[in-house]
Amino acid sequence: MSVPGPPSLDGVLAGPPHGLESGGPTPGLSDTSPDEGLIEDLTIEDKAVEQLAEGLLSHYLPDLQRSKQALQELTQNQVVLLDTLEQEISKFKECHSMLDINALFTEAKHYHAKLVNIRKEMLMLHEKTSKLKEFKEEDNTDQHTDQHPETSNGETAPG
Repeated sequence: MSVPGPPSLDGVLAGPPHGLESGGPTPGLSDTSPDEGLIEDLTIEDKAVEQLAEGLLSHYLPDLQRSKQALQELTQNQVVLLDTLEQEISKFKECHSMLDINALFTEAKHYHAKLVNIRKEMLMLHEKTSKLKEFKEEDNTDQHTDQHPETSNGETAPG
């Protein structure tokens, strides 16, 4: 494994530093097991992950909390709006039922007027039939007196 050297003037790595040509022993690396330094690296990585997580949370948490609060306010406003809407619907239904009641009263007045007219016609027909009966009875009595003359005391004359 080679370690890059100092960058050249144009930003490209020029190669290994002076004296670290490939094939030579690399200082700092030993022939020990590769897992030997892993535990130390993990504790360093755990700390780094923890610090990165804290930084990430500190960066995004205030915005997330504001968003949560805004969503809670919206939810509360929606509940209030739904309650208001239900009240308006009930008022509309009540108004609609009032219109139905008014229509029923109008219809009742119309049928009452029809009943009054039918009653007047029935009374008029009753009067006419009564007059016809009286006229017929008078006609029958006139015919009867023509056929059977009566005396002044109401008795029939001997014939």
